[in-house]
Formats: sequence, C-alpha cells, structure tokens
Amino acid sequence: MNGAETLLRTLLAGGVDTCFMNPGTSEMHFVAALDKVPGMRSVLGLFEGAVTGMADGYGRIAGRPAATLLHLGPGLANGLANLHNARRAGTPLINIVGDHATGHLRYDAPLASDIAGFARPVSHWVHSAVSADTVGSDTARAISAARAAPGQIATLILPADVAWGESEGPADPLPHQALASVPTRTISRVAERLQSATNPAILLRGEALTAFGIETAQRIAATTGAALLADTFAPRQRRGAPFADVRTIPYFAEQILEFLAPFDLLVLVGAKPPVSFFAYPDKASWCVPDHTRLARLALAHEDACTALSELADHLGAKAVAKPDVPPPTYSRDRLDQYSVGAIIGALMPEDCIISEEAATNGPGIALGTQGACPHDYLRLTGGSIGQALPAATGAAIAAPDRKVICASGDGGAMYTLQALWTQARERLDVTTIIFANRSYAILNVEMQRMGFTEPGPVALSMLDLHDPAIDWCKLARGMGVEASTATTVAEFESQFEDAMRSRGPRLIEVVV
Repeated sequence: MNGAETLLRTLLAGGVDTCFMNPGTSEMHFVAALDKVPGMRSVLGLFEGAVTGMADGYGRIAGRPAATLLHLGPGLANGLANLHNARRAGTPLINIVGDHATGHLRYDAPLASDIAGFARPVSHWVHSAVSADTVGSDTARAISAARAAPGQIATLILPADVAWGESEGPADPLPHQALASVPTRTISRVAERLQSATNPAILLRGEALTAFGIETAQRIAATTGAALLADTFAPRQRRGAPFADVRTIPYFAEQILEFLAPFDLLVLVGAKPPVSFFAYPDKASWCVPDHTRLARLALAHEDACTALSELADHLGAKAVAKPDVPPPTYSRDRLDQYSVGAIIGALMPEDCIISEEAATNGPGIALGTQGACPHDYLRLTGGSIGQALPAATGAAIAAPDRKVICASGDGGAMYTLQALWTQARERLDVTTIIFANRSYAILNVEMQRMGFTEPGPVALSMLDLHDPAIDWCKLARGMGVEASTATTVAEFESQFEDAMRSRGPRLIEVVV
C-alpha cells in the first residue's frame, strides 16, 4: 500500500473516522485511497474556513477528533480563523495538509509556502512526514497529540511523494495524555475558602459544564451559597431548565466588573479569570474586582468533574432540587431577538444542539432557551466570526439523531455560508436562523465604545450591509437548502414550528 492508504488506515485504527476536506492536486492520492480503505466518512466543504469550522463543531460534540484535508499552505491559511476558534475551545482536531513532493520544493513553484509557519500559531503539534515508511507512526503521533487533554490541534504535513510512496503499513494507536488528577490538598484548600467566604461564586468551563459537572456544582452551591457562573464563550454548555441557575458572565468589561462585584471569592473550574475582549480607553482589561479573591480548583488539562465530585463529598453536599424556571415573556407584536428566543425555547426538541453566533441578537436566544428542555449550547470561543454555520454542520454529523439549531448574524454568516451547501449534500438536520439586520451591528456598538459618538458617513458605511441587501433565501436555495423569510412573530413561529417537525436543512431569515 502507499503512504496515503497507510495514513487512512492509521487514522481509522486510532478512532478517527470522519474527514472534512477541500482537496487539491497534492492530495489526490489521499482522495483516491478513500475508495480503497473503507470506513472513513469523507465530507466535502467548498471553502477551507468552513471545513475547519465543521471539524471544530464535530469535535465539540463527539468528544474525539475529526480530520481535515487541506490543500497546501494557502488552503490551510484559508482555514486559520476557525482553527483559532477550535484551539480556544480545546477541540481535538487533526489537520492533514498536502505539500509539494519533496523533490519539487527546490523549484519554488507558485503554491510553495511555509506551511509549518502557517500552522504553528493554531496548532499544539506540527510535523512534516518525510517518508512513506514512517507516515503511519507520524499519523499515530498526530492522533495522540490531538487527543491529549483537554483536546489539541495536531497538524501533519503530507508531501505528495510520501502519499504516493510505497509503505510497510499502518501503525497501532499510541496512548494519549489523559486529564490530570487534582491534588487532595487543592480540594481541601478550596473547600476552606468556600466555607469562609461571605458571597462566593464558581466559574465553570470545559467538562465542568457537562450535565454531571453542573449537577455536582449545584450540590456545592446549595451547601456553600455559591453562585454558579459560566464562561462568556464556553465551547459547549449543557443548558435548559435543570441547569438554569448557571449564569453566563456578560461580554463588556464594565458589565463583567458590575456582575462580579457582589462576590468576595471566585473559584475557577477549568476557566481562566475573566478579562475584557478588547482594550478600550479608560476601561479595565482585568475584570476581576479588587476585593474578589481567586481560588483555582482545576486547570483546563485537569479532571474538573472528579474534582467537583471530591469537593462536594468533602463538603458533605447532598443532591438538590432542580431550579424552577418560568417561561420567558415577550411581545407578540414585535419580531426581535427576545420573541425569537422565546419561540425557540418553547418549540425546540429535547437534547437538541444550538450553535449560536448571533452577536448583538445573542442575548435573546440565550434568555429564551435558558429554561427550555435540556440541550447543548456551542458558543464563539475565539471571537473569530464565521463559526456558527460550519460548527452546526459538524455537530449534525457527530450527532445525526439530534436536531441542530444554528443562530447567526447576517454579517458573520457570510464568512462561511458555504456550509449550507454541505448541509444539503449530506442531508443534515440543521435549522439555520439568520438575523438580518443588514449591519455589522456589534461594530456600531464598538465604534461608540471607542469614543466615536458621531462617526462620519464613510465610517458608518463600512459597517452597513443595506446596499445591496443580502437575499438569504436566494443564497440558501442556490445551495439546495429550503428557505423562508419571517417579518412578524406569527410568521417566524409558523416557520420554526414546521422546521422542528421535519428533517433536513432549513433556513429562516428573520428581518429585524
């Protein structure tokens, strides 16, 4: 067998059975090997930024890595933004990046580039295969690196001659670094601080935001009086009525400081101390109040769920009743983020997945679904917009029996709208809601916050999407996705209810 077949067989042996791809000439031996090596689900994306976002969404839901197949340095570069988001999320992911044959590199062909240089800022592990005989072991090492706790990005560069060269066969899987145990002394120290604090809070992220993690944290909160908080951009959070007492930290610096002001202790569980997303004139970057002490229970690479369980036992915490959350109220006369969020919360099925990147319209979605049936919520971890549509696509492939709901602003959705085509091609059960405000609305807010209270017409035009207006229904239908437009609450309620009753990709444009 050749190197490409060896690579595929090693991926499958290591539990990697899904590959999102946008291949080129240098990857043709990998593509041809897909027919010779059964078992790999190959998913085509029309743009590498969508491909990497799909692998991110897949990894967050599956809890194990998918692979991407990208064409040389420029192909990898096209996918960097969503690899940045995946790195911030701690998503396990393996990039296979084709390269020129080693003997061809000295000619400096037009597509030659520093692939490793592109890869390093978004990868925890980078390696270039040098031989078909060693590509199996290289692939096994890439899988091991990607699966290292809490999840890493591994990039394996595959020269064309390594892919076509004769190989001795695949490599066996290697062990990977599991979550580290939290020392007993840390458990005891955090317990003492919680018991001595007047008004403590516990900030959760990563595995601590699974159902088990939250339920265990609820026991601790009932015993100590601690408030439960979630990181602003947690990669994946279990939400819904049973978990509704977990409050998400707000976005802007002054809001964070005001939000945290009542607490004299903040216990970090898989989370970092909150900071401002950007620097602003005369505003804080460090968002922990001066009077609030920090205590760390678990780092991102540590076993947060076990640490929470041991802390609960140390405190003698008992099981508690689930919070009772009334349904949100909203005006039926106004179609906005709050009426849309309430309708989603009322009609969405149990155990669905929400991929949300609605920006200024996001709070309404979060509020409306807070007390809904249990579901998983995916957020924009790294702040690089264009995540929601491809992440929803990858999530639907990871969990084909679960309804996926994607909520995105129109500006962000334009970055990776090619994901709609993949949804149609793969017959994925994704309902996409586009908030069409014809604006980079968040940047209008940021302009004000930077001190430009009366920006001029040229500046304002750089944030406006009205001329021409984007026709989302035509774009979606052009890629094979059924689409409709809602301009009233009644229209959205009818269209969303129909989408929840049926399977397959669907887009609803909400004009706000």
